[in-house]
Amino acid sequence: MASQTQRKVPVAHTITNIGGTPPQEAMVDKIVQAFTITPEYLEQITQHFLSEMRKGLNQEDQTIAMIPSFVEGRLTGEEIGQFLALDLGGTNLRVVLVDLQGRGNFTTKSTKYKVSEHLKTGDVKELYNFIADCIDSFLTEHNLDYGTADIHLGYTFSFPVYQSKINRGLQKQWTKGFNCSGAIGKDPVILLQDALAKKHVPVLVSALVNDTVGTLLSNAYSKPETNAGIILGTGSNGAYIEKMSNIRKWTGGATSSDEMIINMEFGAFDNERVILPVTPWDNKLDRESINPHKQIFEKMISGMYLGEIARNVLLELVDRTLLFEGYSSKELNSQWGFETTYMSTIEADQGDSLKNTHRVLASSLNIPNVSEVDCRIVKRVCDLVGTRAARLAAAAIAGIVRQSSSVQDGCDIGIDGSLYEFYPSFEQRIEQGLTELFPDVPDINKKIRLGLAKDGSGVGAALCACVAKKMAESKPSQ
Repeated sequence: MASQTQRKVPVAHTITNIGGTPPQEAMVDKIVQAFTITPEYLEQITQHFLSEMRKGLNQEDQTIAMIPSFVEGRLTGEEIGQFLALDLGGTNLRVVLVDLQGRGNFTTKSTKYKVSEHLKTGDVKELYNFIADCIDSFLTEHNLDYGTADIHLGYTFSFPVYQSKINRGLQKQWTKGFNCSGAIGKDPVILLQDALAKKHVPVLVSALVNDTVGTLLSNAYSKPETNAGIILGTGSNGAYIEKMSNIRKWTGGATSSDEMIINMEFGAFDNERVILPVTPWDNKLDRESINPHKQIFEKMISGMYLGEIARNVLLELVDRTLLFEGYSSKELNSQWGFETTYMSTIEADQGDSLKNTHRVLASSLNIPNVSEVDCRIVKRVCDLVGTRAARLAAAAIAGIVRQSSSVQDGCDIGIDGSLYEFYPSFEQRIEQGLTELFPDVPDINKKIRLGLAKDGSGVGAALCACVAKKMAESKPSQ
């Protein structure tokens, strides 16, 4: 998939000359110091990330959980056949038919169904009956009749689950506005399979899928040298392919391959605050969040949080009367009031007058008295917060690549998420970090090939069903 440059993502324009008063310049210098990660510091963070990965592979209940996905082996890109994906995790339920055609080619057909508030909070059986009806009408709509054979389905279930096999797990809790009774401690695969069986829908739920694992698989079908899938969007996570011999905590018996995908859950990295450059502005965000002292790494690199970190910095400048003549606005004073999309606009702004930055501050945020110096200070703050996020993401990617020893042979990294896809220069800043972390490797960005991986929860889930079918067929009959 194309790089950010080929996809015409705007470039970030950095300014270093603020042209402010001595107190403004002094405070900006202090902020620059707090957010700057030197190459040496980036290396230390990467080494700590790698050691935390290894802890998670060796033992349960570690900060980076390193959860075995039960998805064994690798895709070749030559898999063929039709598979379904079901994506439940928000306002809509999505059913996708993926037709794998070999050579990394596939086509998709999908339909979305609205999940009512009643279904989100009622009895879970009602929800699964509705889902079974949706799958049934999808099969009818697309004239899908497989005779006596069941079509395999991968179920992207975006809620916390204890997984015990590729198609087995127990739900831990609900999130995202769902709160159905009768689901906690139950297996979502069995609940769905029972609902399908009652309606005689010829579908076999063969895989329970994490969306990050799906991202890896959706990239790997067209790029078989894919080693990892990363989400850099509203939230953050990673998955990569690990040798079974390195997963020392594995107690699941013999596998059909000597490799398995690990769902890292790396958003929790350094919750202990040992290594990350956590500032008072990060601490304020964390303290006011719904999950204080959790997911600290995710809070420093994800789209949901970057605008809030920047807002906290700007408010301190206002309180010191170093910005906007000490005035703020209702919008800027509100939690989440400074959106990460505003940062994108401001980062891409250029020219002496910074008109787009002025427009965001004066029109979207209703701040009075916005000067050109104010615009330059705000732009510098956005640059610092955005660059730090990308460099920390580079540390995570470097940790994965080092653990996999895949740098010399080269590997593809599939990345999904709005931050990576749309934020100005995010990809180039990650690549700069990787260049610093692998100083002895010429052309590191041709060895570690970043690319946009689309639709891990759809195409990736269908591919997971394909892997599950392959694993079942390769297991010796009992």
